[in-house]
Amino acid sequence: MASLYTLGLRWQGRALKQRLEVATQEPDLVQERLLRQLLSRHSDTQFGHEHHFKQIHTPLDYRRAVPIRDYEGFRPYVQRMMAGQEKILVNEPVRMFTTTSGTTGQPKYIPVTAAVERGGSQLMRQWLYRILQDHPTFLSRAVVGIVSPAIEGYTPGGIPYGSLSGRIYQQIPALIRRTYAIPYPVFEIPDYDRRYWAIARYALARQVSFLCTPNPSTLKRLATVMTHQAESLIQAIYDGTGGEGMPAQRPQPERAKQLEQIFNATEALRPRDCWPHLDLLGCWTGGSVGAQAQQLTADYGPLPIRDLGYLASEARISLPYQNNTPAGLLDLTLNVYEFIPEACADQVDPPILLSHELERGQRYQILLTTPGGLYRYHINDVVEVTDFYHRSPVIAFLRKGRDMSNLTGEKLHVNHVLAAIAALQCQFHQLIGPYRLVANAEAMRYELYWETSDIPSQDWIETLLSALDAALAENNVEYGQKRASRRLNAPCLHRMKPGWAEATQRWAMAQGQREVQYKWQVLTQQPLPLDAGAIAQTYELTLPYAHPH
Repeated sequence: MASLYTLGLRWQGRALKQRLEVATQEPDLVQERLLRQLLSRHSDTQFGHEHHFKQIHTPLDYRRAVPIRDYEGFRPYVQRMMAGQEKILVNEPVRMFTTTSGTTGQPKYIPVTAAVERGGSQLMRQWLYRILQDHPTFLSRAVVGIVSPAIEGYTPGGIPYGSLSGRIYQQIPALIRRTYAIPYPVFEIPDYDRRYWAIARYALARQVSFLCTPNPSTLKRLATVMTHQAESLIQAIYDGTGGEGMPAQRPQPERAKQLEQIFNATEALRPRDCWPHLDLLGCWTGGSVGAQAQQLTADYGPLPIRDLGYLASEARISLPYQNNTPAGLLDLTLNVYEFIPEACADQVDPPILLSHELERGQRYQILLTTPGGLYRYHINDVVEVTDFYHRSPVIAFLRKGRDMSNLTGEKLHVNHVLAAIAALQCQFHQLIGPYRLVANAEAMRYELYWETSDIPSQDWIETLLSALDAALAENNVEYGQKRASRRLNAPCLHRMKPGWAEATQRWAMAQGQREVQYKWQVLTQQPLPLDAGAIAQTYELTLPYAHPH
């Protein structure tokens, strides 16, 4: 079955790869042609009439006719679409709305059309095809993909909303679906613990060669459940019982015996032991979740990781084509992109650049025009150009544009924190995580919340906090200046009780966030609801500040 799957993947993927290869050589022409196509296709809509799409002929015309908007600028249009009105933002039926996660206030509902579904599926097929070229056996066994439910509810107009990844999973042809270890109904189990138990149960029953899900914390959670629930999982595989509401399976006493031997020998069911043919992991490796991806080695072994790329509810944007890097090619064939240099982001009328006008090593905020009806949409993300492929930029998602703390002018960004923690991990030869750096305006300092079962000595803590202080100053000169002038006080450390990170994620799920898109917050302006109650011990830095320069 896998050979049939890979045969089709090679046939489709080769053509899609060639299409993007050609586009990277002429990104300006390809993007301008795509813009004209999108405006022509959707000119007979309310938004198209209001912004005179039929009179737009060039990118400059487009900038003059259509102002930059964030989601709130589109919400009134989307609400009409949710009520069932047609020809508002797009001139074709809306199949569903996908919802964003990780935000406060009203959720964002993003229209999904046939063109959006088709483009997302094609990008995924091309991603898999490029992996197949580097890892010919990664689909030789079963695949474990973990998604969110396709339908989480219905709009007033009766249109479903939920997860696009879940919808795509549902639509996998039956012949191919047999290579997927997890039956789709598992993802609709409402209880968090029972859902993960069922995922582990079906995954362990198979020999797996590839695991894929956006968030590395999902893979960490799966590994934890496999060990903590080992006895019941082994028994279920032996008996053939399924998860909650799942039909009975064929009893597998031989597989259960294998797993029991592994557990007796190692006192764990680690993925690296249970799946000796595991070739590759697919998950995010950059941004604020990069540190979690590094921690997968303990359970999964030193496997290569292929990043899923820069994707959001609003659009699928980049295509990573190498292992262990979040950088990828812009998908020039689906969306139209504009860029604002990060240094100019606060200007009233910032310069607008197209993809072929970017510079290597520079950072930009990104504007999207999508087949789903977003026009010059400010997604509030910052990307970095890491390289060029032909004339097209290779980009990596860095952080949200406003993911910043500023107690007294230091303008500390998430990337400063990530770099500082990475330096500490190298210096102390120890993974630090899960962690969060929290701004304390009352004490005028930053506080490191760190979950660890170890009880470190005061001397070790002093050394660690001094190193953190120096690393933040090294990565942010204004932080160093504020510390040197004592406008910022020394950081402290809160040792968090075991289970803090998991409880925080559960809380986020209970607030309606989607599990596979959940992103751990590395830098916050105040503690999150469960933080204060999970502090086991607090350590202060008493050593004087030593300026790194």
